[in-house]
Amino acid sequence: MKKVLIALYISCFVIAPAFAQQVRFHVIALYENGGHHVEYSKAARMWLDKLAADSNFSIDYIHNTDQISNEFLSHYQLFIQLDYPPYGWKPAAAKAFEKYIDEGKGGWIGFHHASLLGEFDGYPMWEWFHEFMGGIRWKNYIATFVRGRVNVEDKSHPVMTGVPASFVIKKEEFYTYDKSPRPNVHVIASVDENTYVPTSDIKMGDHPVIWTNERVKARNVYIFMGHSPDLFDNEAYKKIFTNAIFWAAGK
Repeated sequence: MKKVLIALYISCFVIAPAFAQQVRFHVIALYENGGHHVEYSKAARMWLDKLAADSNFSIDYIHNTDQISNEFLSHYQLFIQLDYPPYGWKPAAAKAFEKYIDEGKGGWIGFHHASLLGEFDGYPMWEWFHEFMGGIRWKNYIATFVRGRVNVEDKSHPVMTGVPASFVIKKEEFYTYDKSPRPNVHVIASVDENTYVPTSDIKMGDHPVIWTNERVKARNVYIFMGHSPDLFDNEAYKKIFTNAIFWAAGK
């Protein structure tokens, strides 16, 4: 009897941590493993891996769309498009992604390159993604980079919890589009082009940089900033990224 009680006592300490570490949700991140954004991808993966370990969620990575299907996406509650552009996707992957978003099968966070919309490298515009991002088309970018101040427009949005009313991005190549997405999306934050250092003539006036499309079922947020690995030294940026993960995953 004494041996049985000892065994039960030990099992409580062995089993309890397993329940305590139960995975809360599963994330898939599509990232670029080459080109200009590879250093950002590396820094993002290191940061995400630590956050996942500390917060009890799992994260897997892919660097192309070959595996994406309805069955593949069914295993994940959140899709992070980590600087991956909206062209060159396999047709079956694009259809599965559209269904995932339209039917609210999971959440989505897109960064930077996700708004590179147009005809690139011989690929046509992905019309569904074009509408998803607010009907915009990529026009230009600040190749020499600038420092700029981002102003939060919707302080009540969960993605902005604990984020200052404004914060500085030290190095970014802010894209311009053929028009503002504002009429078709809910803008959460925008960049003040008058704060660019050095100044630049590449401006668009109304310049949203964080927004969500409330016309689809999936929780989603686009965050333009995502070029430099230095962003992971920016406390406001990391807070926005963290908030976006738990909000878009429904947690």
